Amino acid sequence: MPRTLFVTYALPYANGPLHLGHMTGFVQTDMWVRFQRLRGNTVHFVGADDAHGSGIMLKAEAQGITPEALIEQVSVDHQADCKDFLIDFDIYHSTHSPENAELSGQIYQALDAKGLIARRDVEQAFDAEKGMFLPDRFVKGTCPSCKTPDQYGDSCEACGTTYRPTDLIDPVSVVSGSAPVQKNSEHLFFALPQLADYLQGYIGSEAIQASVKPKLAEWFADGLRDWDISRDAPYFGFEIPGAPGKYFYVWVDAPVGYMASLKALAAQDDAVDFDAIWRPDSDAEVHHFIGKDIIYFHALFWPAMLHAAGFRAPTGVHAHGMLNINGAKMSKSRGTFIMARTWLDHLPAEPLRYYFASRLGGSIEDMELNLADFAQVINADLVGKYVNIASRSAGFITKRFDGALGERVDTELLDTVSGAANEIAEAYEQRNTAKAVRLTMAAADAVNAYIAEQQPWVIAKQDGSDDDLQRVCTTALTAFRDLTVYLKPILPATAAKAEAFLNGGPLSWADIGKPLAGRTIAKFKPLMSRIEPDTVHAMLDAGKADTTPKQAATKETPVDDNTIQIDDFSKIDLRVARIADAQHVEGADKLLQLTLDVGDLGSKNVFAGIKSAYAPEDLVGKHVVMVANLAPRKMRFGLSEGMVLAAGPGGSDLFVVSPDDGAKPGMKVK
Repeated sequence: MPRTLFVTYALPYANGPLHLGHMTGFVQTDMWVRFQRLRGNTVHFVGADDAHGSGIMLKAEAQGITPEALIEQVSVDHQADCKDFLIDFDIYHSTHSPENAELSGQIYQALDAKGLIARRDVEQAFDAEKGMFLPDRFVKGTCPSCKTPDQYGDSCEACGTTYRPTDLIDPVSVVSGSAPVQKNSEHLFFALPQLADYLQGYIGSEAIQASVKPKLAEWFADGLRDWDISRDAPYFGFEIPGAPGKYFYVWVDAPVGYMASLKALAAQDDAVDFDAIWRPDSDAEVHHFIGKDIIYFHALFWPAMLHAAGFRAPTGVHAHGMLNINGAKMSKSRGTFIMARTWLDHLPAEPLRYYFASRLGGSIEDMELNLADFAQVINADLVGKYVNIASRSAGFITKRFDGALGERVDTELLDTVSGAANEIAEAYEQRNTAKAVRLTMAAADAVNAYIAEQQPWVIAKQDGSDDDLQRVCTTALTAFRDLTVYLKPILPATAAKAEAFLNGGPLSWADIGKPLAGRTIAKFKPLMSRIEPDTVHAMLDAGKADTTPKQAATKETPVDDNTIQIDDFSKIDLRVARIADAQHVEGADKLLQLTLDVGDLGSKNVFAGIKSAYAPEDLVGKHVVMVANLAPRKMRFGLSEGMVLAAGPGGSDLFVVSPDDGAKPGMKVK
């Protein structure tokens, strides 16, 4: 039955740009959302910035602007990064919103009415130099449990122990660097232990991953404590109803921001029913995707607040591990703390989405981005396997059959490809995209093996072979359609190009296994380019520059040794040529033998290394640009009398340079 799902990813803090660690979670969530939509389910996918807290307040103060101006500026950048990484939100909102203020107050008042809010004085870290109480994360010191230094005031990143800032050994203020003093202040607490029985049942349910249940059980064993939900002025956030000068701790209104974003979406879209999703007996599903470092807030505090306030709890809280780059945590000193925009300035988003997908198994294990392996995986899987199926088959259909696909297909291969659909769907459902990718690439291997066995390029040369040629290429392109559906959650932009090529409208999961008989395809255009190691290195260098202090520019501008003078260029005789004939070269893996008509210069024989990108029959009659005065080169296949110009990184991504219509063989290119 069709499902209705409300899906979120953990809200990024609105005090700086997004990095690849953020994108790991955003991409994982987006792929799951796109899969659900492909299956015909209704999904409301919201994003927002976590916009409150002392961190925002102090950064805005340092920049000489208001907190509101800072979060607005950061939101624009965050939305641009998410859009360019193809994250398909229905709305991108902010926790600093009227909807969030209303809902946070409503939940708090419901808890207070049930006697779940306590008031008592606490001794709190106070920065006398700045005249402010310090949030937990603005105090650092040595962990009282494992004695690891430089830990925040709320939890230890080394051992996972939670505590109060006053428990730290040798604490210091992050704001001023001075040792904080202790000062009393009245705080408000949420009586979490009163909901222990409910929480025991919740964390024992399917809503929580098995891999995080042991850690949650440890927190229960240590004893649940009342949760301090208030902070003192000065603070950027929502003032607590009935408590002047007291503000909600950022982790109170941050998850409420999920609800607030949906409420804002419902105001824009009548098809979104906020109450139907959040009432306790709702048939809809609520799924939160988060990093494993914030499981405590999402699996204990958040469901307890919701339940006590009369709302339903999340259907699933899905935690993932952290991102490591080249074998270690992201590091500014190593130049591997890579911002999302730095990546996008050098490389496309989809290859990284695919690499993430190939490594995400639905667990909380940390994920490794090996940048040396990255290019190899993309070039082998996407360019060498997936795209290669269409590029090897489409030309024959376009040239020999005016783009018309045939009635006959080889059902054994197609049954193999479509037969993987249920297992791939289950892998997606369980957030195991690594398994979905493995199964998809295994199907792609079967298709490529079929093409290699059938050899359509050989069939094309045989008399009376049209029926067989159309059968083989139609089979391959039907399988390519199914593979496109499997990859569409990961590669939405490439899938859109493939849909335009297949000329049948947007694909859904229900299209898998359907025949393409009677379909007329469009002319094939390259879907994806190879990843070159030099581009990856340039991205890394740019990442290092992002985290390295800028040095003053020198007065002298260095001379680029690669520049040439006009006299150097004029020595090259570039001519328009028409390919009169093109043939395979026996014994050559990369070469085609071209016979070029160069007008007054006569006929030229050229061996060109473009076999991986072109079938000989597709080249005959094409106009190209050649270097006509290149010294002839004697090769074991014969004499090559020039060079044809081509662009692209290589492999199937090579494109011969052609002049505009009207250019004639023999004309000079100036």
